[in-house]
Amino acid sequence: MYDEACSVLEEDGKEHMAFDLYRVAAALYIKMEKYSDVAALFLRLGSAADKCNAINSQCKAYLSAIIIYLYAHDFQQAQKCYNDCSEVQAFLNSGQNRCTTKLLSAYEEGDAEEIKRIAQSSAFNHLDHVVIRLSWKLPTGDL
Repeated sequence: MYDEACSVLEEDGKEHMAFDLYRVAAALYIKMEKYSDVAALFLRLGSAADKCNAINSQCKAYLSAIIIYLYAHDFQQAQKCYNDCSEVQAFLNSGQNRCTTKLLSAYEEGDAEEIKRIAQSSAFNHLDHVVIRLSWKLPTGDL
């Protein structure tokens, strides 16, 4: 239902009115453990934020999607998502991008302590609370 409401607002060119709906839907998908759906929703939020010129929201949405993939043990998809998001100039020049780069490097090196340290950084403090809670649990599974 939330997804449909977001789609209707997108079709009407009222993306800015859908931001809260995206967040509520993301929280619901996380409770249902539908992590690929959550990540896709955050990517849609990033796209909607881009149309509204809401750069900070866009960058937070992209970082959130990458965190979701990492939480779901899908490093390959997180890396692909990062590469796709890095094509967006606003994200490429953001603090969220720098944080993501460090996080993915720590994953590649298998450095659990560095992952935990990065997850406590200020870039994470401004994300949605449901994503912050997941980031505190990183790394999950084997590195």
